[in-house]
Amino acid sequence: MALYPVATIHDIPLGEGRPFEVNGKQIAVFNVNGKFHAIANTCPHRGGPLGDGQLSGKTVTCPLHSWEFDVETGDCVSPGAGCVKTYPVEVRGEDVLVDL
Repeated sequence: MALYPVATIHDIPLGEGRPFEVNGKQIAVFNVNGKFHAIANTCPHRGGPLGDGQLSGKTVTCPLHSWEFDVETGDCVSPGAGCVKTYPVEVRGEDVLVDL
């Protein structure tokens, strides 16, 4: 695995997420109370872009069919759903780096 810079801390406002393509992978990075979390950007249900979803606390809602995922663990909080891959995040100064 290797660390890749994806954004600065100013690019992802508090309580929001952003989609990124990093080293050929689609990921979403979220700012939860100043702590950054990265997950796969694709909902396992219908492929919705999780980085475009609404973040409430640490739960993101898929914009296509409202499946919800915990951005810290990748677990789905909707009944009967799977999970999404998580990626370690490191902040160095103002840079947000993701370990892929």
